[in-house]
Amino acid sequence: MSIKKRKAEETVFKVLMVGACTVLSSSLFLIVGTIVIKGLPYLTWDMVSKAPQGGFYIGKEGGVLNAIIGSLYLAGGATILGLLVSIPISIYLNIYLKSGSLLNKSAKLAYDVLFGIPSIVYGAFAFSIMIWLGVRASLLGGVIAVTLLIIPILVRTLDEVITTVPKELKHAALSLGATRWEAAKVILRQIKPGIYTAILLAFGRGIGDVASVLFTAGFSDNIPKYLDEPAATLPLAIFFQLGSPIPEVQGRAYASALILTVIILAIVVASHFLAAKQTKHKI
Repeated sequence: MSIKKRKAEETVFKVLMVGACTVLSSSLFLIVGTIVIKGLPYLTWDMVSKAPQGGFYIGKEGGVLNAIIGSLYLAGGATILGLLVSIPISIYLNIYLKSGSLLNKSAKLAYDVLFGIPSIVYGAFAFSIMIWLGVRASLLGGVIAVTLLIIPILVRTLDEVITTVPKELKHAALSLGATRWEAAKVILRQIKPGIYTAILLAFGRGIGDVASVLFTAGFSDNIPKYLDEPAATLPLAIFFQLGSPIPEVQGRAYASALILTVIILAIVVASHFLAAKQTKHKI
């Protein structure tokens, strides 16, 4: 291939890459800009400090404090449960199983598939479990659904983080007489910032999902005090408010979306900070 043709090919691909970056960046700024412009005028202190009062969804007083706290409860509980399941799975796949074995490859492939399944499928499966257990739509039902959703995220993220640790560290620990569990504890200490990043990513996925909690968490204007009570979430609150024909309520929906965006932005910034810390302390 001549130099002129190679330069032309490089130019074409460079234009395509710049165009793709421009389109994606413009879409992001358009979405965030729309939410800010439409939601900021309706973002008041009452929106974040009060639960809905009578007639909130027809334009009367109140806020979305119930949805904010419900989302935090749901995503936080699911992240804790998911972490309790995911860390042992990740340790078993990377420390106890032989690398490259059929079971190791099959398990990782299975979690890759689960990672890509739509959240509404997890919601339907969790709803079936709730019916079998006799659990009604509640905070507990929502936690079950979101836990199922984020377990593959946590497992695959932790798996990728563990692979950044040099294999020699594990072999050195085992050669010194350490058990596999003791070697796992050494590796866990090395990937601690990566674990925090995985937690934040899973929390952000859980707090922003609506499909998996549509039939499992229910909805309530009250802040849930017990696991068997229905819980509102910000995505569902946005959905219900946007369905109103009243402009005031639609404006509040954009304000609720702005609150959710700020929460997600804080999670993304924190995850990037911890990822940078992970790279800095990598052996």
